[in-house]
Amino acid sequence: MSKADRPDQPNAASRFNEDKAAYAVRGEGDTPDLEAGMAAIREVLNTLPTRPGVYRMQDKRGDVLYVGKARSLKSRVGAYVQINRLPQRLMRMVAQTRSMTIVTTGSEAEALLLEAQLIKKFRPAYNVLLRDDKSFPFILLRDDHDFPRITKHRGAQRIKGQYFGPFASAGSVNRTLNALQKLFLLRSCTDSFFNNRSRPCLLYQIKRCSAPCVDRIGKEDYAELVKDARDFLSGKSTEVQQKLGGAMEKASEGLDFEMAAVYRDRLKALTFIQGSQAINAQGLPDADIFALAARGSTVCIQAFFIRGGQNWGHRSFFPAHTTSVEIEEVFSSFLMQFYEQMPPPKLVLLDRELPDAELLAEALSTKADYKVSVSKPQRGDRRKLLTQASRNAEDALDRRLAETSTQAKIMREMVDLLELDAVPDRIEIYDNSHIQGTNMVGGMVVAGPEGFRKNAYRKFNIKNPDTAPGDDFAMMREVLERRFARAQKEDPDRDKGEWPDLVLIDGGKGQMSAARAALAEIGVEDVVMIGVSKGPDRNAGRETFHLPDGRQINLPMNSPVLFYLQRLRDEAHRFAIGAHRTRRAKSVGHSSLDDVPGIGPARKKALLLHFGTARAVKNASLDDLQGAPGVSATVAQKIYDYFHG
Repeated sequence: MSKADRPDQPNAASRFNEDKAAYAVRGEGDTPDLEAGMAAIREVLNTLPTRPGVYRMQDKRGDVLYVGKARSLKSRVGAYVQINRLPQRLMRMVAQTRSMTIVTTGSEAEALLLEAQLIKKFRPAYNVLLRDDKSFPFILLRDDHDFPRITKHRGAQRIKGQYFGPFASAGSVNRTLNALQKLFLLRSCTDSFFNNRSRPCLLYQIKRCSAPCVDRIGKEDYAELVKDARDFLSGKSTEVQQKLGGAMEKASEGLDFEMAAVYRDRLKALTFIQGSQAINAQGLPDADIFALAARGSTVCIQAFFIRGGQNWGHRSFFPAHTTSVEIEEVFSSFLMQFYEQMPPPKLVLLDRELPDAELLAEALSTKADYKVSVSKPQRGDRRKLLTQASRNAEDALDRRLAETSTQAKIMREMVDLLELDAVPDRIEIYDNSHIQGTNMVGGMVVAGPEGFRKNAYRKFNIKNPDTAPGDDFAMMREVLERRFARAQKEDPDRDKGEWPDLVLIDGGKGQMSAARAALAEIGVEDVVMIGVSKGPDRNAGRETFHLPDGRQINLPMNSPVLFYLQRLRDEAHRFAIGAHRTRRAKSVGHSSLDDVPGIGPARKKALLLHFGTARAVKNASLDDLQGAPGVSATVAQKIYDYFHG
């Protein structure tokens, strides 16, 4: 087992317990014995109270098979010894059970919360599992600076500021951030970048930042922009729109047409945000909308996130272990696991009635410390929203079932393994090539779901004189700075399909750090980047993948995803080597005379025929140069000054 896959590593618990779940389902390590399982349950049953609580069923190795909650532990656990009433799935679970762990709680709602926590921790084989448990992105408006920064945020909310979200995906939050930058001109750069500016950056030039770093805007005026952004994200978009409209009219009446155009562009950005909503959520309070679609053993749950009257995206979930489980149980278990990782809104709308809806609402209210309502609307706008969510759930389920091609499966597995937000449409792979620091070249290869896009390949001749020969880190920094600076200039709105959804770097921790630092320098911090380092003895199949959060993973040697990523890496390697060889071949015929201004092929040939070598030309005196055929006194002086100046 690799270090990344050990259960003591950060975020490795889910992978480790997925292995245990597979072991439990197969029943390996111990022969299932129905009588032995019932005996173990009866032994515990004799000591159980009638109070609420949570029970865990464990196999011979002590691995958790199932976590359940109960209003009355004695009654609920007692049902497992009535073997004739159990479905086949639960009979198999009982046959593998050899021990139980019991925890009593003060109420059934507390038991429901504890059950969700334990399911997430142990990921048992017989529980419905929310497999897509990646953190959701938020927009963070920081409060720890005189000129607050607006940025995307994932993970623990420890930074001082206001968090707006969740957004369904990195794509939805990035689109909103891009529009917000044009609308409110708030800075997105790091504090170190901000403190070291002497002139405005590119974002100011393309009118997506007000450049507070070089005093192009005062503190009070910037604070007003921050207030407008906060109001907009809190649902007061109408007030912001009216304010901008009034400012535009005032500037126009004062014949300040340049400023009026600025307000016009900001109004367009606001309209873009409002017009890009997949559903109309005006007038709806903070709410999450869920709809379920099922076909056979495959279940899809579609979620829409509404905050401040705006739709902040939607995501499809496909819970695992749903075979032979009632749809209502799948839905309830999903909801509790979903809200285990994020705070619930005050309103949760469902497309069907759940028997334990009141209990769900009580548990979520207890967790959130405010009243949470769980309901199924019967009519009106809320019902229309649920109808649209249901349609999206059916469509997502159809797409899931239709993904039968090998490539589609590989891409989906890659999304899960690398914890991406969605199947990447554009993957960029980078590699460098040189021989002992000479003819240094960087290569960029582009791939998509359909294969390699060779017309998008790019090579980068390393030009920075400060780059030491053979410094791979500096080479990678230069390549990425040039590529993404150009992308910022040519496609600042990221709507032309030229920005990557995933970047693969051929290298380990050092290359990843250099690459991230290069992008941070130009204000690009939202590109997903994965490092690929060669394994021990540089053996193919033992590569280590470095994730953005610092974790490292290794894939099985027969993994289709590993083969696919190797193919991407090898293509980048091939392209970079090819570009290096081409440059090296050109350098073979290169002479120092080629760099002298005013020396063309004819004069170069004449000089070499006269002096024999380029070194002899370099060491020649001014009189000797003037005596060469076809070289005037002026040209001779240029050659002499070039080599001796």
